[in-house]
Amino acid sequence: MSFSPITHLRHVDIAVPDYDKQVEFYAKHWGLATTGDERDVSYFAAEGSPEQYIVRVRKAAEKRLDLISLGAADRAAVDGLAARLGSEGVQLINEPDILQTPGGGYGFRFFDLEGRTIEVSSDVETRKHRKIEEKEDIPVRLSHVVFNSPEPEKMTAWYEQHLNFRLSDTNTHPRMGGLFWFLRCSDQHHSIAISRGPHTALNHVSFELRGLDEYLYGSGRLMRAGVPKIWGPGRHRAGDNTFTYFHDPNGNTMEYTTELATIDEDTWHPSIYDVSDPATSDVWGIAETADEWISKQMFNDPDKGQFVAPPM
Repeated sequence: MSFSPITHLRHVDIAVPDYDKQVEFYAKHWGLATTGDERDVSYFAAEGSPEQYIVRVRKAAEKRLDLISLGAADRAAVDGLAARLGSEGVQLINEPDILQTPGGGYGFRFFDLEGRTIEVSSDVETRKHRKIEEKEDIPVRLSHVVFNSPEPEKMTAWYEQHLNFRLSDTNTHPRMGGLFWFLRCSDQHHSIAISRGPHTALNHVSFELRGLDEYLYGSGRLMRAGVPKIWGPGRHRAGDNTFTYFHDPNGNTMEYTTELATIDEDTWHPSIYDVSDPATSDVWGIAETADEWISKQMFNDPDKGQFVAPPM
């Protein structure tokens, strides 16, 4: 039996001022497939994923994180979660209903503790997808999303209390205390993580590739194309996943990854990893040393969309 009403991460929706360059970035460089366009809105799918889309891009005057979409098992789970959140004082944006986004489905939206719009849905139509072949260096699926928070302990507790996420591991620093909290809703090590930051913002969005070769081919392809690289290639200790971080044309951080660890619920105990040990950030020891400059590249601009629902 699942411990959380949430099954997985569906898609991440962002708004950007330089819309044309962002659309070109995902289609030409990042390896996503354009699945639909409306006026000033584009949808992008991963060829290996059954999700209708994993990224939505909307043209806007200011950059913001529009929405995080999470999956639920069925309508009963959606209805049960909506009723529970309402009784716990969580601010609902709308009650469960038929969704008007590509693939339809049944869901509702609400604000998290810091005002991000979260959607939970079920019964979304499955997209025709395919197996990603050997040496095909494009994303298979969406892996995880990381939020910056000035009060990460409260954010972590909120997701544990209201959505039943579980803590997998924590990264800490001897002077600064906790820095990263990795949260799971399934046997995947983390679908969401909370990072200590100076303001509420998107830290990064991570995309899973087929395997180690494909991840390295993809990272190299982006580097040769001149996509601004922040950090990597390397392999994290928490989650045991690989990482290469890049900036998109609007200054958001996007990650290529693979081989994220899976959790055995009967035996797993969260670990606390000290980032002053270089192996915590990169067990391989080949990535640039994690420093203040790298951290600042992922602080992002303050998100001004808090407690403001995006267009449907």
